Amino acid sequence: MDLFKKTSNPAFNNYFFGDDNTSSKTMSVTGIFIKSMLSIAIIVIISIGMWRLHEQGVKIKWYSLGGMLAAIIISIVISVRQHWAHILVPLYAIAKGFFLGAMTVYAHAQFPNLPYQAIGITVVTFIVMLLLYQTRLIIVTKKLRSVIITAATSIFVIYIISWILSFFGIKVFIWGTSWPAIIFNILAAIFASLSLLLDFDYIERHKNKSPKYKEWLATWGLLVTLVWLYMEVLRLMRKLAIRF
Repeated sequence: MDLFKKTSNPAFNNYFFGDDNTSSKTMSVTGIFIKSMLSIAIIVIISIGMWRLHEQGVKIKWYSLGGMLAAIIISIVISVRQHWAHILVPLYAIAKGFFLGAMTVYAHAQFPNLPYQAIGITVVTFIVMLLLYQTRLIIVTKKLRSVIITAATSIFVIYIISWILSFFGIKVFIWGTSWPAIIFNILAAIFASLSLLLDFDYIERHKNKSPKYKEWLATWGLLVTLVWLYMEVLRLMRKLAIRF
């Protein structure tokens, strides 16, 4: 069976996980788990800090924008300097902490407890997708892989285009609360969930094979997917709360 070349998650393509392994230590699931928990803890701590700043009357808008831009820049650097991942991934987690913290505060201010529900749904979704993968109730085939990659890429392109258009005062439907916008969010959340399957599949294929330092790259990949899933769930719940 041939290994697939790409996934919807940029951290899990062959650019990062080549077959060359010059290190005696290899990537392990335990290592990825520990690094992922550490990164998530960083995001949570920064988010709590953002919450405290908001309570003190500090404007956190620029923290949000700065975190988003920093996360994008760090992701680009990781893609070309993978050996720096052990430094860049924690920095990515810090940047995402500022961004997610601000977004969570805004959502909570408008609809109390909404972020907690979104976090719960994200965690449950992660567990369910992991169980579906481990029990092989869903098998990652070449066709499924292609569908997820195509859909995820299309969603990403739509977000980028709509973000650029917003600078010119053009508001794309996806940011509204219309039924097309809600359906778009539902589809995005579904494919964000399915992307976890690709992440699990690629980690399983490369565990005990790839160099040890690439655990940080695998961690980054999981963070990208989890953050995407959480944001889609939060947006969807906010739109539903406004509409109903």
